[in-house]
Amino acid sequence: MKEIFADLHVHIGRSENGKPIKITAARSLNFANIAKECSNRKGIQVVGIVDCASPYVIEDIEKFLETGEAYEIPDGGIIYQDKVCILLGSEIETSEKREDGKTGTAHSVCFFPRLEDIKNFSREMSHHIRNMTLSTQRADISAYTLLDIVEKYHGFLMPAHVFTPHKSFYGNCTDRLEKIFKEKYSRIFAIELGLSSDTFLADEISELENKTFVTNSDAHSLPKIAREYNKMLLEDISFEEVKKALKGEDGRKILVNYGLDPKLGKYHRTYCEVCNKNIVGEPPVTTCDTCDSRNITMGVYDRIEQIKDKKETQSPENRPPYIYQIPLNFIPGVGGKTIEKLLDHFTTEMTILHRVSKDDIEAVVGEKTANLVIQARSGKMRIQAGGGGVYGKVCAKEA
Repeated sequence: MKEIFADLHVHIGRSENGKPIKITAARSLNFANIAKECSNRKGIQVVGIVDCASPYVIEDIEKFLETGEAYEIPDGGIIYQDKVCILLGSEIETSEKREDGKTGTAHSVCFFPRLEDIKNFSREMSHHIRNMTLSTQRADISAYTLLDIVEKYHGFLMPAHVFTPHKSFYGNCTDRLEKIFKEKYSRIFAIELGLSSDTFLADEISELENKTFVTNSDAHSLPKIAREYNKMLLEDISFEEVKKALKGEDGRKILVNYGLDPKLGKYHRTYCEVCNKNIVGEPPVTTCDTCDSRNITMGVYDRIEQIKDKKETQSPENRPPYIYQIPLNFIPGVGGKTIEKLLDHFTTEMTILHRVSKDDIEAVVGEKTANLVIQARSGKMRIQAGGGGVYGKVCAKEA
């Protein structure tokens, strides 16, 4: 068995020939660049790319395989330079009928073992989505129906950033996932927490006790890859091994979730759209404490307070630790040149955040920066909470 780092939610901004995929993502985010970034700079051994059902991306994957730099393996996944396993994924937006009769929308990330599987999935989903070339387009089906289509092509479905106020199950559609998936709920074995929540908040909801929690970056640019990630125990890197880890089978498992303090997420606290400020009253907040307006974007913290069914957080015994960690590019005073200098000496961000001693870092970038890096990798920095689509801020002093 080996310990590996995995980020299972990375977007593609443009295809190799410049065609738009994820409009809000950077142009430099293409299939090949993501593979190289994970291998050469991040030290991520498994990456889930979630726009692989786009016909433009499928073309790029086929060309990438022709170069000989990467190859498919029988257990699923594409191996790049014998160092990174790429999981072929698709983020799909579904339409969910809420209890109030209105329609909500939610995102799920779906993963498939082989290129042929996701090509077949793409063909079928083209009957439910108007433009398959673009990322995360809304399907005319519910997640209940989508699950069967995903499994038809040997894949699995994981609800994405489940608490965010827009495009998520708990944030926009329901107070219980079981109401969405009904008798199929047991076939959902993992959920993605999202940047504005963590294990301690999510474990206030009892229906999640037997679900694996996953922390992913939802990266829209290369530097944002691995701002949240997971340490897994696998026999080797492949689709089947990751699936086993998410299901906790045959000794494979998630060892640690590494994530931002949820206060750094851009939807942690409820935000008044009239006053343009976070509302920090007693949760759950439903109106502005200044103007009394209900024109608010409810934050993840308040939404969980509203729907939780436990009086106190009590995680199951097999729940892995959630470790707050701040990526290098979030640290005040640690700019691009400093990061490049660290990478030149220590190769990857995972090495810097997990393996290098303070003395070694200090020898390269000095005591002040070394102290900041050590504080960041242990989560010991003061934070100003985010909300309303604006990320929280890190303060360069120890908490």
